[in-house]
Amino acid sequence: MAAEKGSAFLLKVGNGGSPISYATIAGLRTTQLSVNGEAVAITSKDSGGWRELLSGAGVRSVSVSGAGVFTGSVAENRVKTNALSGVIDDYRLSFESGETMTGRFLVTRLDYAGDYNGERSYTLSLESSGAVVSA
Repeated sequence: MAAEKGSAFLLKVGNGGSPISYATIAGLRTTQLSVNGEAVAITSKDSGGWRELLSGAGVRSVSVSGAGVFTGSVAENRVKTNALSGVIDDYRLSFESGETMTGRFLVTRLDYAGDYNGERSYTLSLESSGAVVSA
């Protein structure tokens, strides 16, 4: 796999339409993705002192976080509305290779900050609800 630019790792939010159209959340400088899997131990006396795990079991989830400069874009405002109302919405991560990860996410944190002599910035955290599809 070839190296990819971090600037091409984009977070997009759906528009609520059918079919869904995605808009890039503007101003993001950093984006991070974590794929999480819960282990289910099936260790028994027959395991010879080694832990054994059950394949395909447990809860899987995806966490996304990002930080950037506030631009007031329509996509940023949709994320803020989702955060304030606790609504689960459609999001897509896209990569330079053309690969995407699409799913429904809840905004679990949205922070704004600003210094008197600097730009207004924000950080956000999302947690998946349901399957996240990689294509």
